[in-house]
Amino acid sequence: MKTVRNCLLAIAMLASSPMVSARPITREDAARAAIHPVTNVADMQGWLARVPVTREFPPDFAATLASAAPYSVIEMTTAPGCIPCADLWNKLSTLRIRYHWQVRTISGEEALLRSGRLGLPWVGHPVAWVRPASDQGRTIPIAVGTDHFVNMARNAYLATKILAGVRPDVALRAMAKYTGIVGVPLKQRAQ
Repeated sequence: MKTVRNCLLAIAMLASSPMVSARPITREDAARAAIHPVTNVADMQGWLARVPVTREFPPDFAATLASAAPYSVIEMTTAPGCIPCADLWNKLSTLRIRYHWQVRTISGEEALLRSGRLGLPWVGHPVAWVRPASDQGRTIPIAVGTDHFVNMARNAYLATKILAGVRPDVALRAMAKYTGIVGVPLKQRAQ
């Protein structure tokens, strides 16, 4: 009993003592924690295994995605040898087949411009956006890195709602959990 009391006393003393100040978290620290560059399928699958999968969808989910298809486009970046890019392309192709959306690639330069306009740091390929087919200036990011198919579909649904006038803060809060699973550029792999 005396050892238990001593352990509890020691824990209480540690809990009440002033914490040693750690160094402040930098932007680079945050980026390293949020971005997961991968060079092979096993690493990518390992990171994807940690990503929660959306399980609940609103009743108008499928109808909204299907009805938005003629008016919406998904555009994504890609790069040679980018494993997450191929994975995301396959998932977006499934979305294209299921809901009849247009899916296209865009250049890295266009992606940098879009990221800059939205104040997003450029972290690598792939990045995907939804936009109205008739308006190249209104883009909503739906992926930074690859993700599970259901999460991509959820993000396309939320982007569709934003473009239709739903308050952005509500939808973006739900969509803001991008995986950050990006490809390592071939130049970096060669070094």
